[in-house]
Amino acid sequence: MEFTAEQIASLIEGKIEGDPKSLVRDVSKIEEGRPQTLSFLSNPKYEQYIYTTQASVVIVNDDFKPEQALSATLIRVPDAYRALAKLLQFYQEAQPKKTGIEQPSYIAKSATLGDFAYVGAFAYIGEGVKIGNNVQIYPQAYIGDGVSIGDNSIVYSGAKIYQGCKLGQKCVIHSGAVIGSDGFGFAPGENGQFEKIPQVGIVVLEDQVEIGANTTIDRATMGATIIRRGTKLDNLIQVAHNVEIGENSVLAAQTGIAGSTKIGKQVMFGGQVGIAGHLKIADGVKLAAQTGVSKSITKAGTVQMGSPSMDAMQYNKAYVFFRKLPELKTRIDELEKKSSNQQP
Repeated sequence: MEFTAEQIASLIEGKIEGDPKSLVRDVSKIEEGRPQTLSFLSNPKYEQYIYTTQASVVIVNDDFKPEQALSATLIRVPDAYRALAKLLQFYQEAQPKKTGIEQPSYIAKSATLGDFAYVGAFAYIGEGVKIGNNVQIYPQAYIGDGVSIGDNSIVYSGAKIYQGCKLGQKCVIHSGAVIGSDGFGFAPGENGQFEKIPQVGIVVLEDQVEIGANTTIDRATMGATIIRRGTKLDNLIQVAHNVEIGENSVLAAQTGIAGSTKIGKQVMFGGQVGIAGHLKIADGVKLAAQTGVSKSITKAGTVQMGSPSMDAMQYNKAYVFFRKLPELKTRIDELEKKSSNQQP
């Protein structure tokens, strides 16, 4: 596909500085920019590259003030990163989409498929499944009995959606994800054995939820494990039974959430965050990478880090002393030695 800087600017409502006829045929990172590609600059750490990049067009923030001469045509927007995201989404939606049913695949007679649906080879679609319009089910995906999938959703190769689970519109399930596996429920029995507690609930993903590769979301013991509208889960995340995650939240890779924890909306969790079970996390909470949460966070907008977690500012102050502990111990040992030598 080929665009001019002028066409791109019109799509993102940007202002052009330079040649409006500059051609773009691809995209590139600003430090690896090639002729006739589009790049962007939003992080000031990468500003040095805008003076040497060979990219033909660069999207920048309105407040960017160049300190040297530039060869690229600029498109100024309020937020360069969001503008690029909008462009890439437009590009992706412009790509042709697969339709039809490939063979061999299995579709139960009681299943229903909406208009322009795609089912890839070796996919399995069980009894009573309801698949909406423009849904894409890629090869080797498994859709269990009674599952419903809303319009314009995508289930990539090798993903598994167990029986009864419900997906809203425009959901994306990446390869290897498992939606609706049994919650980790076992009761201590005689002779130290554990007896399995049947998990009879489901998983509900509301509209525009995205689930990363090899992420697992357990079905509820009873009721539903719920991921609210607009939430995005990274790869390799574990969400246990009866968890609820509020709308428009983002969770990074290797986060683990234990059973029955309720998480508010618009939270942001870094990688490898761990949250104990039966807790409540307020709206807008931010947790730094590797934060371990063992008790509820009730104040909205709290920023925490460390394990066990604490206020981020408090943690940073404490860490200054933590780093000095070896030095402090040496000083204490020297003082004790001097004190014992001075005793009569």
